[in-house]
Amino acid sequence: MSWDLHIKGFTQYLRLERSLSANSISAYQADVVKLASYKKDKSPLAINQEDIKELLGFLHEAGLSANSQSRIISGLKSFYEYLYQEKEIEKDPMEFIETPRIGRKLPDVLSVEEMIKILESVDLSARSGHRDRAILETLYSCGLRVSEIIGLKISNLHFDEQYLSVVGKGNKERLVPIGEEAIRWIRHYMHGNRVHQSIDSGFEDILFLNLRGKGLSRMSVFNIIREACIRVGVRKQVSPHTFRHSFATHLVEGGADLRAVQEMLGHASITTTEIYTHLDRSRLREEINLYHPRYRKTGEQKTI
Repeated sequence: MSWDLHIKGFTQYLRLERSLSANSISAYQADVVKLASYKKDKSPLAINQEDIKELLGFLHEAGLSANSQSRIISGLKSFYEYLYQEKEIEKDPMEFIETPRIGRKLPDVLSVEEMIKILESVDLSARSGHRDRAILETLYSCGLRVSEIIGLKISNLHFDEQYLSVVGKGNKERLVPIGEEAIRWIRHYMHGNRVHQSIDSGFEDILFLNLRGKGLSRMSVFNIIREACIRVGVRKQVSPHTFRHSFATHLVEGGADLRAVQEMLGHASITTTEIYTHLDRSRLREEINLYHPRYRKTGEQKTI
């Protein structure tokens, strides 16, 4: 069988058995295609560990980052796990392949003060003002991904229970609490603006619409945030994901349970959520100054 036929079977496995999104499936396919292009004279069933190492060496020499190499290794591991499960191969060539060490980069976050300034900067007299404020409030209140905010449906809103049902990565549904402020702004938008719009067929249940009555694009949400940051002079690189990072960081710093934050964010692994346990240096310094006996001023030290 050819590479194409095995990749097709792998694609069906990712879609049907692992329920991955179209974007994730495309990324996995691209990883396997890299190997297929590099070893096109060899069957995927005949690939061995040395072939994999040769490919990784080539990618390293080409200047591919450790993150990108890890991404490709992850995709190839999934591909050969699939072939092993299907009994197409007796030995997995990826078994002893290790991913490059990657330093964990802490995400950029907004302070609470910056977040409030951004939220309150929206011009409510503008035609899209109430919609934009509702979007920003919902992003910060719920920690949603940009794909989740633009795909949010009216039928997903459960305001009496103060929850949203959100369809996230891998078409997995989760329940996310929503605060009263976000609910208030969504209602302002729905009853004050959206109700008067002409809505295109197929978008009746989509909550946030553009001025033509269709669903918003990802870029539209990026632009709403960018313009708000410009208005208040926030010079950080801020995106919808920055709102998600800020949501999680503010929760953890406020004492929220990490498992609860994991569930709200829809992380499959707690290790992904643990990145939000970082503290800013000034707060850490305050804690040390306040509680460590050797950091206190001499006159403030207590006798034991």
